[in-house]
Amino acid sequence: MRAQPAAPARAADRWADAGLVSGEAVELDVRAARLGSRVLALLIDLMAQVVVALTLLAGLSVLMLVLPTHVVDAALAGALQTVLLVVVLVGYPVLMERFAGGRTVGKLAVGLRVVRADGGPVGVGQSLTRALVGVAVEWPGLVLPLLSWVASVTVMLADPRGRRLGDLVAGTMVVHTRGAGVWRPVPLAVPALVGWAHTLDLTRLDDGLALAARQYLGRVHQLVEPERARLGQALWAEIAAVISPPPPWAAPESVYLAAVLAERHRRSVDRLRRTRGLTAALWPELAAPPVAVAAPPPASIGPAASPSVLRPAAPALAVPTQPDPVRGQPAPVDAERPAG
Repeated sequence: MRAQPAAPARAADRWADAGLVSGEAVELDVRAARLGSRVLALLIDLMAQVVVALTLLAGLSVLMLVLPTHVVDAALAGALQTVLLVVVLVGYPVLMERFAGGRTVGKLAVGLRVVRADGGPVGVGQSLTRALVGVAVEWPGLVLPLLSWVASVTVMLADPRGRRLGDLVAGTMVVHTRGAGVWRPVPLAVPALVGWAHTLDLTRLDDGLALAARQYLGRVHQLVEPERARLGQALWAEIAAVISPPPPWAAPESVYLAAVLAERHRRSVDRLRRTRGLTAALWPELAAPPVAVAAPPPASIGPAASPSVLRPAAPALAVPTQPDPVRGQPAPVDAERPAG
């Protein structure tokens, strides 16, 4: 019996479409980034680059004011502007991918990452190649801007893994770092089965079998027929053999499993609540909040020194007493009696 069926044959239905294989010849569950997510990441990166450019431009303006008048001229201003453009358009993606693990601000927001074509981490040379090709023929596209944009989009749509021209030249690709699984809570007990669940005898239901049923209910939406039905029937057959009484009416196996697990959880919560209440009644010190202990005073010699007061580890027990025959006052049982 297969709990997880084989992936569909159509490539469009497969999640792991990046084609990355580990050293153990196992295909990695990674999805290649397509045009939509990459354009969204690019727009966020453009806003980040504008912020960086404005910050650097403000710094250069202050520098121009500080420099002597005979040094500042048109050539220096043009050189500083060129350096500013290089830092913003080329330095930004290279430095971000170097120190953020193949991610820029936009890729971090969208959940993308640049990796090598074999799945390894991207290097500085590959990031620099991607940035230079992107500035030249993709964005902003210094060489034939409109034509290069059309060519870049065409290449991304035609490539099976959604790579652009910079990725093809540098030997890289962009993949998603977030899974596509949707969180689904385990279904609660059906109201019609709540009364039956309260009467169940769950003493023979062990933790391992309950955990298997819990995992099945958590992943039931990821399974397909007939494997989903077979696994549910097998789990219910094992649980039905150790619980009683049987369910009052016919229903899918997942409904029975959800009712049994919900009742088991309810009883565990009630048992824990009763245990904590009993512990608080018998040993209040455990339920009391911790008391901050001040630092002990400096040690002194003589009878004035008093030992620090500590909270007892257990409740103090009363010592029975009996009257003292000599003084007529109660004295401890184990007190020394006068010889005579």
